[in-house]
Amino acid sequence: MGKMGGKGFSLARRLYTSRTLGLALGLLCVSVAMYPLNPAPWVWGLMLFNGLLWPHLAFQWARRAKRPYHAEHRNLLIDAFLGGFWVVAMQFNPLPSATTISMMAMNNVAIGGMRFLLAGTAAQILGVGVGWLIFRPFFIPETSQIQLYACLPLMCFYPLALGWICYRQAYTLGRQKRELLALSRTDSLTGLLNHGAWKDQLEVEFQRCQRQQQGGAIALIDIDHFKSINDTYGHVAGDIVLRQLSKMLKQNLRATDVAGRYGGDEFCVILPDLPLNSAAAAMEALRDRFATLGYEQNPALKVSLSIGLAAFNPRHTDATLWLNDADQALYGAKSTGRNRVICSDERPRQELLGSV
Repeated sequence: MGKMGGKGFSLARRLYTSRTLGLALGLLCVSVAMYPLNPAPWVWGLMLFNGLLWPHLAFQWARRAKRPYHAEHRNLLIDAFLGGFWVVAMQFNPLPSATTISMMAMNNVAIGGMRFLLAGTAAQILGVGVGWLIFRPFFIPETSQIQLYACLPLMCFYPLALGWICYRQAYTLGRQKRELLALSRTDSLTGLLNHGAWKDQLEVEFQRCQRQQQGGAIALIDIDHFKSINDTYGHVAGDIVLRQLSKMLKQNLRATDVAGRYGGDEFCVILPDLPLNSAAAAMEALRDRFATLGYEQNPALKVSLSIGLAAFNPRHTDATLWLNDADQALYGAKSTGRNRVICSDERPRQELLGSV
């Protein structure tokens, strides 16, 4: 109900603008067509009400309704009914009648598609029937020159206004869609790519490396003893550490590098077109800078990083194997004392040293 109310009020505001303009221009078109017919005073009064007062009344009606969306659909059907009524009142004068019907049809299609076009058409037919009973019309086969000119503003300006409103709506929806897509791919705490989005980028990079026969590296970064940080200093302090690391990644990586939060206290980085030794130097500099950070809220807190690196291997058949190499390197960094950077091609040597 809340979403429907918000959507309905937004629709009412958009239609208020187009209805005010369209009915004011329609009043000019209909009144010039009606003038030679010497209509009764009540007809003139109804024309003025429909053209000048009804847009404001319709907006307030929808605004105060419990379900503005449904109220605005009702208002649109009233618009269509009155359009059919004025077609008969004008004695089916060809150009003013065609202009009125086409503008109503365009409005209904823009708002509700084919389904609402059919509903609006039914309301127009009902309006024609009521008008027929009241006016007993004769068909006027000719449109005078002044009546033609009176129709031109409605024919020119109303489609322009409706098109602009539709464009603005499409632009807003497109922007919201992009924002939702970005939110669905972003970790809310750090602002980096989330697990799934980063894995998608890894697959793209893996395919690029295979296609162009160019190398690169990926890094998995683990915050050492993060659970102890949460237990000792609290989860707020833990969140500060996570945000600090994400901030440092954004500040120190290249524009082409892709960082993400892999999960919990683990981060991940894609380093395109970077040799393994250069990637190791970059990660070593990151590790060193992060280890020297101070935290005003907890001056005693010092945090270190364990980092596993893996270069692209053309023998791998999928990106998962590349990631597994980095994961094994990270395991090597954590199992040999933490607070260090280990490359995947160094892991056997580290294990051998450990066994000795």
